[in-house]
Amino acid sequence: MPDEAQGEQGEQGEQPAEALAPWLRSMVAFVESETRPTAPAYVPEITLRLAPDPVPLWERIERGIGLHGGPPFWALAWPGGLALARHLLDHPELVSGKRVLDLAAGSGLLAIAAAKCGARHAIANDIDPLAAVAISLNAEANGAALAVRADDLLAEESAFDPSTVDVVLAGDAFYDHALAPRALAFLAHCRTAGCRVLIGDPGRADLPAERLTRLGTHAVPVARGCQYVTAAREAVSEDAGEEFQAAAVWAFAL
Repeated sequence: MPDEAQGEQGEQGEQPAEALAPWLRSMVAFVESETRPTAPAYVPEITLRLAPDPVPLWERIERGIGLHGGPPFWALAWPGGLALARHLLDHPELVSGKRVLDLAAGSGLLAIAAAKCGARHAIANDIDPLAAVAISLNAEANGAALAVRADDLLAEESAFDPSTVDVVLAGDAFYDHALAPRALAFLAHCRTAGCRVLIGDPGRADLPAERLTRLGTHAVPVARGCQYVTAAREAVSEDAGEEFQAAAVWAFAL
């Protein structure tokens, strides 16, 4: 578990619950009670703690005292991230032996995939403290050694040095019109600094496709009528109420 809700933490390893601060034990208990381990059909090699329904979960987060979380993006598996995770698992040479950053990590899916592919060092970054807890639980469940950062890397005052990583991964980072320009500026800065930048996205309006090179297209199984995978729907079948969402994997061009 992360010791704090900001900054970079060390490699994730199991700590006894009694060793955690009371506020952190409360957050861990909340995430565990609201989610259940699920292996998304498109990346069955990885297990994530996902929520059956994000709407009541978000309502409980908003009512919760001291949770300080936003929408529970960390409790769902999104199509862009799933497509990029599948791409990494099928092409482990992209991250094997590399230092990898998973930007706006949510559940930590991409950092976990990178670790499974032999990344030398994997960092999962998300500003939501509940996401940091979920990432730690997911890393532990998958036996993945990674670090968690909960600081805002997109902020102008961020001291993040892109020379400290070789590959930057961004799954579903262009979902918000106000956030997209900041994400683009950060990823462009990383690419200019020499990082390989890989993006997974289902074709959202703010995706800067003119600056990207398409590496592949995936048909990702998601919950019917949604753009994500929940804990309630694991099997790919019509009876399970699932459908397929197109999502592409892109490389940021110079």
